[in-house]
Amino acid sequence: QVQFVETGGGLVQPGGSLRLSCAFSGSMFSFYDMGWYRQAPEKERELVAAITSGGRTNYADSVKGRFTISRDNVKNTVYLQMNSLKPEDTAVYYCVVVHPSGSPTRYWGQGTQVTVSS
Repeated sequence: QVQFVETGGGLVQPGGSLRLSCAFSGSMFSFYDMGWYRQAPEKERELVAAITSGGRTNYADSVKGRFTISRDNVKNTVYLQMNSLKPEDTAVYYCVVVHPSGSPTRYWGQGTQVTVSS
């Protein structure tokens, strides 16, 4: 059974930083492509960043140069380092197992709220 525990969300001022963590329980983590999706009120969900099992990364244009996705296959954890945060980054962020295309599978975390506000 695949389960996630997401941590690291919270309230931060514009220009600040947060680091999200997603601890994966279950076997085969190192074989999965992983992603972070986000959904803001009244907006469609958006793939923010993805990382393949081999460590290749991909980012939404809106976060390039500000966010970094990484993974630790020993700790079964995927991270999202978010710098230079903007109010428009406010959303619920979800850790997701993704297909090679970046589209989500049915395996989602519970989500963690990120609020960027002064």
